[in-house]
Amino acid sequence: MTAAPFSIRDYRAGDATAMARVFFLAVRTLGPRHYSAAQVAAWAPVRPDPARFAARAADGRRTLVAVDAHDIVVAFGDIEADGHVDLLYCHPDAAGTGIASRLLTALLDHACAAGIPSVYVEASELARGLFARHGFTLDRRRDFDLAGVPIHHYLMTRSLD
Repeated sequence: MTAAPFSIRDYRAGDATAMARVFFLAVRTLGPRHYSAAQVAAWAPVRPDPARFAARAADGRRTLVAVDAHDIVVAFGDIEADGHVDLLYCHPDAAGTGIASRLLTALLDHACAAGIPSVYVEASELARGLFARHGFTLDRRRDFDLAGVPIHHYLMTRSLD
């Protein structure tokens, strides 16, 4: 798929519903590439409440969205003041087009401008390669239970010095 024109902007009130949809579709559609059906169901058992995304965006973190030419959210990501990249999700139709990469670059640019010395993420199997291409190094795999289902992600870090 070729990337359609898109732009990156700050989160706005009203984006949370689209973010919840992108999250759910990304996990349910792309998740099975690397995770079992049980793991995907535990990760996104139901479409999340948009209020969760609105609350996160209002808690002091920097939340960015990638929107298409019609201002429809196709990807989003956020970074907390301590350098934690908490969320980075892309609509399945836009996966592999470079949108997530550009969004991550914008988040890293924000971290640099804010004087954050290093950043970290708990990357899924799906996102691990993207973060590695952006200079993150693998610290360790973390196995845990999510809703009683064994699953894992990878702690990855990057210095911004």
